[in-house]
Amino acid sequence: MRTVKSLLLGSAAGLAAVVGAQAADLPVKAKPVEYVKVCSLYGAGFWYVPGTDTCLKIGSYVRVQTEWNAGAGGVPIGFESADAAAAGRMDRTDTSQLGFRTRAGITVDLRTQTEYGTLRSYLEGGFQTQTNNGSAPGNDVVYFDRGFIQFAGLTAGRIRSFFDINSFAPYGYANVRFSADSGALGLWGIAYTAQLGNGISATLSFEDGGSGAQGNNIGQSSARGHQTINLSMASQLGLGTTSFDNEGWKFPDVIGALRIDQAWGYAQIAAAVHDASAGYYQTGGTALAAGIQNNGHPNDAFGYALTAGFTLNDVFGLRGDQFGVQAAYAVGAAGYVTKQGASQIYGSGNSAGFGWTTDGVFVTGSAVELTTTWGINAFYQHIWSPRWKSSIYAGYNEVDYDSTATAMICPGGAAGTAAPTGTALTGVTNCSPNWSLWAVGSRTQWNPHPDLDIGVDVMWDHLNTAFGGTATLAANGARPGGTYTIADQDVLSVMFRIQRNFLP
Repeated sequence: MRTVKSLLLGSAAGLAAVVGAQAADLPVKAKPVEYVKVCSLYGAGFWYVPGTDTCLKIGSYVRVQTEWNAGAGGVPIGFESADAAAAGRMDRTDTSQLGFRTRAGITVDLRTQTEYGTLRSYLEGGFQTQTNNGSAPGNDVVYFDRGFIQFAGLTAGRIRSFFDINSFAPYGYANVRFSADSGALGLWGIAYTAQLGNGISATLSFEDGGSGAQGNNIGQSSARGHQTINLSMASQLGLGTTSFDNEGWKFPDVIGALRIDQAWGYAQIAAAVHDASAGYYQTGGTALAAGIQNNGHPNDAFGYALTAGFTLNDVFGLRGDQFGVQAAYAVGAAGYVTKQGASQIYGSGNSAGFGWTTDGVFVTGSAVELTTTWGINAFYQHIWSPRWKSSIYAGYNEVDYDSTATAMICPGGAAGTAAPTGTALTGVTNCSPNWSLWAVGSRTQWNPHPDLDIGVDVMWDHLNTAFGGTATLAANGARPGGTYTIADQDVLSVMFRIQRNFLP
C-alpha cells in the first residue's frame, strides 16, 4: 500500500513539474489595446483622446472661388480694399474683371467636462492664395481667424464679436459691405456670458475697437476700425483711400448684448461704446510731422452703436427655410454698421462716384465731429430639396455728416466750393459728403454630397455718391484728369464657388 501511494505522489509531482515548465514557456499576456472611443457629448465628429477625458474634433475645408467684377473674396470692385479701389477705375490696365481665391482651413475643437462646466479651446486657421483685381498671383498668406478659450461663462481670444447677430456667410459667397459682421476675420475680445434660463443669455464683452488703425495709417486691420480724419492734413479723403489721424489704442470697446435662442430661431439686441479720439492738430502735409505734440489735440471723443435683429427657422411652415433681419445705428462708430471704407467707382466717359466712411472729422482747433451711420439688411433662404437651396439677400447703409462736419469739409458752402477740405476733388458744384450704398444678391447652391458645395452668387451694388454734380479730378491710374460728372454708380458681380467641408 505504501508503495502504491509513493508511486502516485511521485507521478503527481512529476506532472506538476512538466506543466510548470510548459507554463513558463508561454508568452506574457499583453495589456488590452486602448482603442479610440466616440465622444457623444458634443455632437458628431468628437472622440476621446486616448488616456484622457478630453474630447477632440478636427475639421477642415477647401474652397475654390472665382469672381467676376469682385476681388478679395467677394468684395465688389471699387469698394473698400486697395485692389478693389484700383479696379474701380474701370479701365483696361487698372481693372482685372476676373479674380480667384483658393483657401484651405483647419479647425481644432477641444472640450473637457469640469466641475464648473465645459472647458473648451478652439482654433481655426489655414492657408490662402488669391489674385484680386489689379494684383499679381502668388500672394500666398497664412491666416488665423479664431483662437479662443471658453470656461465657466468666459470667452477670451480671437472671437466673433458679441455685437454681431446675423452673418451672411451661410447665405451667399459675396463679402458684403452693408453688414459689419466680424465673423470672416474675427477680433480680440474677452467676454462673460450669463445663462438666465429658457434660452436667454446676457453678455458683457471687451473687444478690439481699432488697435490696428492708430496713427496716420491708411486702411485698418481691426474689424471695427478707428477712423478719425484730420481734415487739416492734405488729401485725407483720397481717391479710393482714407488716411486716419487717431489717438493710440487705450482701452477696448465695451459691448453689452441680450439674446434669446429657441427652436423658432433667435433674436438679440446689443449696444457698444467706441473710442473715436483723435491724434494731434496739424496743418498741411500728408503725414504726421515730427514734434507736433505742442500743437495740442481735440478732447477725447466717444461713439456708440445700437443693433437689433433676429432669424426665424422653418418660415411659412417650410422645413429648413430661414428669414432674418438686422438693423444698426451708430454715432462715431461706423465699423459697427458697415465694413465699407473708401469707395471709388468710375463709369463710362468722364463719370465717377465716391464715398468715404469715418468715425469723425476735425480741423485744427476744433472738436471731433462724430459721423452718423445706419443700415438695415435682410435675407431669406429656401430649401428646394436636400440637394438644392437658394437665398436672396439685400442691405442698405447711409453715412451722414452733420452741419458742423459738412462745414469743415465744405468751407465755401455747398455750391461753388473750389476745393473741399481734405478731399481729392476740386471745383465741385455740390459739396455734400453724405452718401449711401445698397445691394441685392442671390445665391443658388447644389449639394451633390452633404460635404460638397457648388454654387453661384450674383450681386448688384449701387453707390449713391457723395458730392453729386461735377468736379475736377487729377489723373488717376489710366484715367485722365479733367472735369468729371460725379454721379451714382453700379457694379454687377458674379461669384462661383466649390467647397469641400469635413466636420465643420
